[in-house]
Amino acid sequence: MATWRRDGRVTAVQRLGCAGLAGALSLSLTAPLELLTVLAQVGTWHCRRGLRGAGRCLCRTEGVRALWKGNLTACLRLFPYSALQLAASRRLVILFTDELGHISHWRAIMAGSLAGMVATTVTYPTDVIKTRLIVQNRLEPSYEGILHAFYKIYHQEGLLALYRGVSPAILGAVPFSAGSFFVYINLDKIWREPIVHFTPLQNFINGCVAAGVAQTLSFPFETVKRKMQAQSPWLPHYGAVDVHFTGMADCFRQTVKNKGVLGLWSGLTPSLLKIVPYFGVMFSTFEFCKRVCLYRNGYIESPLNYKLTPGVDQSLQPQELRELKLLRRENFEPRKSALEN
Repeated sequence: MATWRRDGRVTAVQRLGCAGLAGALSLSLTAPLELLTVLAQVGTWHCRRGLRGAGRCLCRTEGVRALWKGNLTACLRLFPYSALQLAASRRLVILFTDELGHISHWRAIMAGSLAGMVATTVTYPTDVIKTRLIVQNRLEPSYEGILHAFYKIYHQEGLLALYRGVSPAILGAVPFSAGSFFVYINLDKIWREPIVHFTPLQNFINGCVAAGVAQTLSFPFETVKRKMQAQSPWLPHYGAVDVHFTGMADCFRQTVKNKGVLGLWSGLTPSLLKIVPYFGVMFSTFEFCKRVCLYRNGYIESPLNYKLTPGVDQSLQPQELRELKLLRRENFEPRKSALEN
């Protein structure tokens, strides 16, 4: 069992801002690895020479900026996705928490997974647009930007095209949750202490290992999702997908038939390589942003460390602390005499 605890010294808006900034910076720094992952999953011609060759070929034909194709869409998607996931997660955690405020590891992971599924479904069109922008040729683009891609896909292929591949995305959450649960339970036994007492380094290791295992288990669904997102009769070479199919089940079948079973894991290497820098940058950025918020709220002396401000009750909420400071200021202000008036 674990106790659900949230740092009440940081407001929900500040927490969302910290998570959004940390996520955007992490996505931007690991964008080239994400791009190589998507290209390998779709099976474009760049990947016939291997991942390193694909990167060099892309830079030579489309320029270095091509390594960040689709990254703006991913960053813009992050904020509504995080907001929806946070709101849904809070509701689900409250639903799964017992009377004593405890929640099991399995229920905590299930709450996070269900919240992720809700956020994924609502923001899914932006993921389709990101994939389309990645697979297109930047020098001869089919889409001139995010809004143009949304408009063109909607008018040429219909509304359902913006949700193409959502089924494997949702189904992939099952092995992802199972993998995360398996890793956290076993790492909890290895560390021999409750998760709530984990150090930041242990949390980082747990997050990386859990993400690696869960991502490997759910990767076939991710591959099929990317192929379904990219395939379109309105794009050159049908979206550069290496197999042609009529639906999710047929995509699985055609991929195994033409590329072998391991074809479902194409692009796994760059996907795993980005885990450590992604989580490293995200955790460190989030912690620094959180310290800045705690400093602005008056709980710590400096954003460079966690040294507490003397005399400040750390159990107070930010609004309560502001009201207390305002009350003290009013009580200690010298009152004007009647003669001065």
